[in-house]
Amino acid sequence: MGLVKPCVALLGGSFDPVHNGHIALGVFFGQLLQVDQLRVIPAGNPWQKQGLQASAADRVAMLQLAFATQPLPFVIDQQEIARADHTSYTIDTLRAIRTELGPQASIVFLMGADQLQQFHTWRQWQQLFDYAHICAASRPGFSLEAALLPSTVRQEFARRAATPQQIRAAPQGLTYLATNLAVDISATDIRTALRDGHKPISLVPPIVLDYIEQHHLYKS
Repeated sequence: MGLVKPCVALLGGSFDPVHNGHIALGVFFGQLLQVDQLRVIPAGNPWQKQGLQASAADRVAMLQLAFATQPLPFVIDQQEIARADHTSYTIDTLRAIRTELGPQASIVFLMGADQLQQFHTWRQWQQLFDYAHICAASRPGFSLEAALLPSTVRQEFARRAATPQQIRAAPQGLTYLATNLAVDISATDIRTALRDGHKPISLVPPIVLDYIEQHHLYKS
């Protein structure tokens, strides 16, 4: 990766299917932090989601297509899929990646505003800062002061707030809220549109829509 202290951004999710919001989030922080690698981590058996509709193989294939056109070094990390017979927790993934990359690497976990609002319900959420930085993207009308954000999360996020440069230089424990990335796309809405025979071309990369069509995904 070139640097003594690499910076690796982690983008987790169900990706069922991957959409332009996921890509925008990864690319925005990838460029902001000048990451050495964007690691995309499709969920295996996410505890807060109902059953996934596309297979793991299809979700990985769609991710490969979606991110191959982006100007970032990326890999698809399938460790959560490999653990699919057990419930996936972010804390387990971060521990594994910290062990793999060592104590000096800057590890940055990326999330959207909707995930940040539920952050306090995640398993051992405060311990996540022992392994990674947390960077979140806002959406229209969202801020740390928003009433929908639990006070514990808001206070933790605010006291750890840092610049991209500080995050790049430290291994873990800092936060950043991007207020200029308006991403508000619902995978549920996309699946509904596809099931109804529509092509949500403004929400999903065309190459991914082609894959969905060719493999007859998200049909009723």
